[in-house]
Amino acid sequence: MWKVLLTRFKQKFRTFGFPEHEPILPNKFRGLPKILTHCSSCKECEKNCPTKALSIEKGKHKIDLGKCLFCTNCSLSCSKGCISFTQDYRLSTRTKKDLYFTGDPLPLAQPLEKRLLQLFGRSLKLRQVSAGGCNGCELDTNVLNTLVFDLSRFGIQFVASPRHADGLLVTGPVTRNMELALKKTYAALPEPKIVIVVGACAISGGPYIDHPEVHNGVDTILPVDLYIPGCPPHPYTILDGLLRLLGKRENQ
Repeated sequence: MWKVLLTRFKQKFRTFGFPEHEPILPNKFRGLPKILTHCSSCKECEKNCPTKALSIEKGKHKIDLGKCLFCTNCSLSCSKGCISFTQDYRLSTRTKKDLYFTGDPLPLAQPLEKRLLQLFGRSLKLRQVSAGGCNGCELDTNVLNTLVFDLSRFGIQFVASPRHADGLLVTGPVTRNMELALKKTYAALPEPKIVIVVGACAISGGPYIDHPEVHNGVDTILPVDLYIPGCPPHPYTILDGLLRLLGKRENQ
């Protein structure tokens, strides 16, 4: 017993003080892109983007963060250094069109409508569905349950049954084999309900865009209330999006 208590004393408090304290991210973390204006329109970055997330019109870059894999192909291929990646982990939006980034401030996710916020603001139960994902987004979602992030302190929990849930959290490109299962899971949710999509695959199809065996995003099947981009998104990116949806990070 004393050994257990001594070990716990040595470990100290492990839960990070987010959102009051900004997270400590690794140096190699790739967050919100930074776009400079001295483009020569060589379009090398556009050619090297594996998901066609990047386009250049009249010398101005536009990045679809819903398709972006944050692979850095664009920044590595640009001789002018027009594109780089910052440590800004805040990427979530309420609509897909808000994910089109041109260098201006990203319109971050706004809270749910008043009625839904009254229902879910203090207690949100989510059923997570992996619709053909590679387990990258799934792992970074599941890690939120550990004591470092302690998702439950915000009143958010993952549940085993859709009948006990307030919404779906979907990862993966929605393969044809998972389409019916996803629709049935959504139908089993009691009203009112919300849908959250996590990762490039769930938002746009990711690297599988236009493949005949996948859908180009969950919103081709179900209505979506929150988009969390990344490949995979960092746990803090996911947590930030969830808290914004619940009105817990409006001014940050």
